[in-house]
Amino acid sequence: MSFPVRAITLDLDDTLWPFAPIGARIERVLDDWMREHSPATATMFPVEAMRALRERVWREHPHLAHDLSALRRLTLEIALRDSRGDLALLDAAYEAFYAERNRVEFYPDALDALERIAARVPVVALSNGNADLARCGIDRHFAFQLHAREHGAAKPEASIFLAACERLRLEPGLVLHVGDHVDADVRGAALAGLRSCWLRRDDHPGAPAEWPHHDVRPDLVFDSLAGLADWLDSQD
Repeated sequence: MSFPVRAITLDLDDTLWPFAPIGARIERVLDDWMREHSPATATMFPVEAMRALRERVWREHPHLAHDLSALRRLTLEIALRDSRGDLALLDAAYEAFYAERNRVEFYPDALDALERIAARVPVVALSNGNADLARCGIDRHFAFQLHAREHGAAKPEASIFLAACERLRLEPGLVLHVGDHVDADVRGAALAGLRSCWLRRDDHPGAPAEWPHHDVRPDLVFDSLAGLADWLDSQD
């Protein structure tokens, strides 16, 4: 399939890097941090208990679903308070989390492909997560970054896709959104009027083997970001 692409909006987690290893490391790092700085909190909330608390906070505050940073800070605040820890530690605890959250390990093809793509068209990071492009070392490849937190709504809401198009000063049909998630990324972008690319990596846990929806379909499907870079090259 061939069509014009004037810009790309790009998901981050599980598109440029796998998130599961990051999540596991975050739990260990926070546990070690609490054991050193707030032992009572570590005792009351070991890894499994802290995970359960985080999941409860997520459930009880759906109005913050677009702001993962606020949900994480709230989780840490409750853990410190309930364990009679020092709430003055909250900022430092969050920084321990955030530093680890941004220590990413890219998929083998991702960095080279990202550089190739960014040399052709403007690339925008469009994420429901809270990764920081500068901390990850890739901000030079992006025109800008639009978080769900900054926008006030998360993918698959059409408004976040359209806000990116507006900032790019492009009609949605000239923008290609690329991501791993069937609904949040691909279907959401398609319903908002963008072109869509499903990045279906073979090692992605829980990814369906076949496209599950009948109302819309992705314009492109690749198993690596390199595949997209090759497709863009072929459009010349």
